[in-house]
Amino acid sequence: MKVAVTRVIPEAGLAMLRAAADVALWDQSEPPSRADLVTLGRGCDGLLTLLTDPVDGDLLDELPTVRVVSNFAVGFDNVDVPACTARGVAVCTTPDVLTETTADYAFALLMAVARRVVDGARSAAAGAWKTWEPMGFLGPDVHGATVGIIGMGRIGSAVAARAHGFGMRILYADSRPAPDAEASTGAERRDIDHVLRESDFVTLHVPLLAETRGLIGTRELKLMKPTATLINTSRGPVVQTQALVQALQEGTIWGAGLDVTDPEPLPADSPLLSMARVVITPHIASASEATRARMAELAAANVIAVLRGDRPPRCLNPEVLTRG
Repeated sequence: MKVAVTRVIPEAGLAMLRAAADVALWDQSEPPSRADLVTLGRGCDGLLTLLTDPVDGDLLDELPTVRVVSNFAVGFDNVDVPACTARGVAVCTTPDVLTETTADYAFALLMAVARRVVDGARSAAAGAWKTWEPMGFLGPDVHGATVGIIGMGRIGSAVAARAHGFGMRILYADSRPAPDAEASTGAERRDIDHVLRESDFVTLHVPLLAETRGLIGTRELKLMKPTATLINTSRGPVVQTQALVQALQEGTIWGAGLDVTDPEPLPADSPLLSMARVVITPHIASASEATRARMAELAAANVIAVLRGDRPPRCLNPEVLTRG
């Protein structure tokens, strides 16, 4: 067996792959280009990909030996799943193992924006801190505030648990109820407009699908309180970037914490990068050593299982496993 890995991942996963197959590794810091990906994957039975690697029907047609695409992520918006299914290619992801770590980070962003952590740290580093200021770096309290969670899946529910510990009122919008989260945190299910209007903090936890692309735009931001903060650790295109810039510039909302952006990364001249009460980080919500190692192990286990004819731990289109 031969497997192409499109970036260096934790050794826990690479060791598993090397024990089971020949590994073609893209070891540069930047993602492979389309042409590089074709060259890397030629003759391979499996691809272990990242969100930065678009996998579509045209690519698979150039790599006819590929039988599995294992994405090193819980999301899969970079993979054309129907195209893979049509070609008998299994598509696998790494959910569950990053839930708690990502929820930690979403709440860390919420706290950082509200309590002006980054603004204060920049001031201290720049030598602007001269004395204690009664009116310096004021922000809203988190405890007792209302948090609105858009998408109450695994990660959204884990964020709700953290918010419950801070004595927050928890609202959520989701197409399906979350009875376990409601029972354990007192979360209240409402429509998205109600959640936007009532929340002091709105945090996004939805996958990037056709119906969620651009979900938060000018209309939605205008529904929010002028004292509210938007947190996004899901996918950048869920939020319309220019609408967010305008809302922050005009005071439609108070602040934002973004671990994902559109585009990603933002251009150096983006107004978002220089705004007070805006914290932007480079897509690192799952970046704990333990979580990334577990993601690597699960991504590797998915590949190995498919190539051995076994059922992988996490497969989006298991129907292809029973063909032929």
